[in-house]
Amino acid sequence: MARGLGIRARNAAADRYNGTMTIPYFLRVAYVGTDFYGWQIQSSLRSVQGDLWQGLRAFEPGAPMPAGTGRTDAGVHARGQGVLVRMGKEWDPYRLLAAINAHLPWDVRVMAAQRAPEGFFPRAHAVAKRYVYRIQEGPAEEPFQHLRRWHVFGVKPLDRAAMAEAAGHLVGAHDFSSFRHSECAALSPHKKVYRIGLEADGPALDLVVEGNRFLMHMVRIMAGTLVEVGKGRYRASDLPAILEARDRRRAGITAPPHGLCLEQVWYQRRWGIGESSPWPEDPEPNVDAC
Repeated sequence: MARGLGIRARNAAADRYNGTMTIPYFLRVAYVGTDFYGWQIQSSLRSVQGDLWQGLRAFEPGAPMPAGTGRTDAGVHARGQGVLVRMGKEWDPYRLLAAINAHLPWDVRVMAAQRAPEGFFPRAHAVAKRYVYRIQEGPAEEPFQHLRRWHVFGVKPLDRAAMAEAAGHLVGAHDFSSFRHSECAALSPHKKVYRIGLEADGPALDLVVEGNRFLMHMVRIMAGTLVEVGKGRYRASDLPAILEARDRRRAGITAPPHGLCLEQVWYQRRWGIGESSPWPEDPEPNVDAC
């Protein structure tokens, strides 16, 4: 949020202009989440949505609040956050991208812009997302990866084969209550995970998760649980019982936020936004996603 202006005052000012802010544009936004208190605008804390809104209003005072695809937590990064904005005139997409970026701090950037069709809404029309949770093993933390990877201390390497076996039990349609934060507001714990891959490069280990929707802290709890499998604290064969328990206390720790990044969002093909999803389109509107 712009410092010194309350949300109520900003909304009132925007309301006077909303009748003319009619031209929709889709933005792909990347940000380093370290200094943000999440995507969603806050009353007094810094947020990605607030910084974007402030940047837009620097040259388009009546711009309504940008609408994102999903809410990332404090400290979580993104390369592919999808955002809808409305402008009062036609813009060349490159010039709009440059204009917004000129009014943004270094840690948030519009990476791509395009005209959006009327009726498109990023949160409702997303069909799948890819998150990557990044881990670094070893006795010392790589300083260049500080706040980009979760350093899992240890001389003995993680059992990556056991982690991969355990991850396989999480693929599919499940009740993910055991992998859900107690404050999650999603109406249903039932989600579909299409793929979980472990991609290794020396001490670096990336957990790649693709699914239709995600609960609050779901990927971070998955990552924490799989690391505990890698350390031998859980067996891979424990995962079905953990899922079946529908009890957060049965799963492992919640991995820290700085290892997580929203990498990509796929949208319904009919809107012509971004790449086509490699996964089937859910007929239900995606209104229950964190």
